[in-house]
Amino acid sequence: MTQRLEPLPTDWRRALAVVAHPDDLEYGTAAAVAAWTDGGREVAYLLASRGEAGIDTLPPEECAPVREREQRAGAAVVGVRTVEFLDHRDGVIEYGLDLRRDIAAAIRRHRPELVVTLNHRDTWGQTAWNTPDHRAVGRAALDAVADAGNRWIFPELLRQGLQPWHGVRWTAVAGSDRPTHAVDATAGFERSVRSLLEHRTYIEALTAEDPERYCRTLLTDLAQSASERFGGRPAVTFEVLAH
Repeated sequence: MTQRLEPLPTDWRRALAVVAHPDDLEYGTAAAVAAWTDGGREVAYLLASRGEAGIDTLPPEECAPVREREQRAGAAVVGVRTVEFLDHRDGVIEYGLDLRRDIAAAIRRHRPELVVTLNHRDTWGQTAWNTPDHRAVGRAALDAVADAGNRWIFPELLRQGLQPWHGVRWTAVAGSDRPTHAVDATAGFERSVRSLLEHRTYIEALTAEDPERYCRTLLTDLAQSASERFGGRPAVTFEVLAH
């Protein structure tokens, strides 16, 4: 029997979503973000790169501002006002102390109760290889939760006025092939389509399909794939880790 997905906890006020690239959160997670902001919760986005290596026909120096602009527009559609970029190099983001420190600093600044990140494992569903950037940022985000709460790790953050933050209660990993929880995608679905569609420059370089049809079909398939495990409701799934 397929295990039932539990509703993701809602007794929190602030979340920080940490991913590698513009559009990472729009490929499914944005429907959950829309539901959260509808409920009066604050969600901030932290992106390790500006996605500047993502479009073959655009040099990185031209691509970066386009993708940043599209990300900010996509975030606004689902009620996210704060979008920050760390400026690690797209495509060659490295797991390590610099990345952990940058994410820990953001956690201390934003003081979230929920951290959201993307699949940090080697594969997607054990069938497709994951990218180095996703793996690095996902793993660093998981580790940075503990780093943010320990004053003796990265003491330079104290000198910057960033006090330890012990308040992260959960990390929710989107795109995991081991989901435990879900958020109903019904109310936020149309906005999630519009949010992904804001990445039009990227999508038009990715596929010859009509952009709106591409976004709607992909997001419908993702949301419906979890419905059997969530009472027949379309859903965004997460692997939730408690802290």
